[in-house]
Amino acid sequence: MNKIYHLATCTTCQRILEETGAGKKGIALQDIKTEQISPEQLDQLKEKAGSYEALFSRRAIKYKEMGLKDQQLDETDYRRLILEEYTFLKRPVAVVGDKLFVGNDKKTVAALGDALNKKK
Repeated sequence: MNKIYHLATCTTCQRILEETGAGKKGIALQDIKTEQISPEQLDQLKEKAGSYEALFSRRAIKYKEMGLKDQQLDETDYRRLILEEYTFLKRPVAVVGDKLFVGNDKKTVAALGDALNKKK
């Protein structure tokens, strides 16, 4: 399965898709705002990531609004929050072959680009 979970309105996601050429390489794109991530999809991502926390974004505005930074969250909380609110999924999340790429730091984006270039 080759897929990228992203937010179409996110300029960072748009830049990464453009930079890596993901849209032109036959990679399935799922806009998590219009096509919510399913529990099954999230569970599959967790298996690759090792935890729901690794998929959770603390940069989401609602993280502070909901006072979550002052709470002790566990894996059940991370899973529930991601399923309830799409902005809690760290973006983008890409699955290329058996590899998972989470987030937008330079090393991750470079590794994603390399993986996609090998898929040619």
